[in-house]
Amino acid sequence: MKKLIITALVVLFLINSFSAGAQTQDQMKAWTDYMTPGDVHKMIAKWDGKWKGDVTMWMQPGAAPMKSTSTCVNKMVMGGRYQQSTHSGTMMGKPFEGQGTLAWDNARKMLISTWIDNMGTGIMYMEGTWDDASKSATLKGKTVDPGTGKDMDIKQIFTVMNDNSQKLEMFMAQDGQEFKTMEILFTRAK
Repeated sequence: MKKLIITALVVLFLINSFSAGAQTQDQMKAWTDYMTPGDVHKMIAKWDGKWKGDVTMWMQPGAAPMKSTSTCVNKMVMGGRYQQSTHSGTMMGKPFEGQGTLAWDNARKMLISTWIDNMGTGIMYMEGTWDDASKSATLKGKTVDPGTGKDMDIKQIFTVMNDNSQKLEMFMAQDGQEFKTMEILFTRAK
């Protein structure tokens, strides 16, 4: 009887060890898949380099557009996992600088974007999807409206027109109506 109990305990120990090992192997594979840059990261890396931006802004629906130019430098960081963008130019006659981070989250299968600039003190966060057919990404999020102190909905549509030109459109809601606030036409600098 003692041998039977010991044999049963050994069998249970081996079963539990195998099960725990399989779970650990599955978890390790999941982490490896999560941290390994893939095809979307390679696509984003193609956008690295210096870009010239022709900027058009509207402060409210029907307002006259304000135009300016900017530069943008994109570079993949952290082993090709994220793209960091550094922007400079002028906005409303003042020096402008901004930084963005673009990520493709392998686990969630979505794009994530953060943005900071010297025209505010908050961080804009957006999530969205990539549409391969239209070569565009639509990201949505919230940012603060400095006039009211309340969150407002924002949307960004980023379109790759070809290897050397891109378009970024920003939208916000005012009185429940969405309107375009900015459009930047990017051309790869030579």
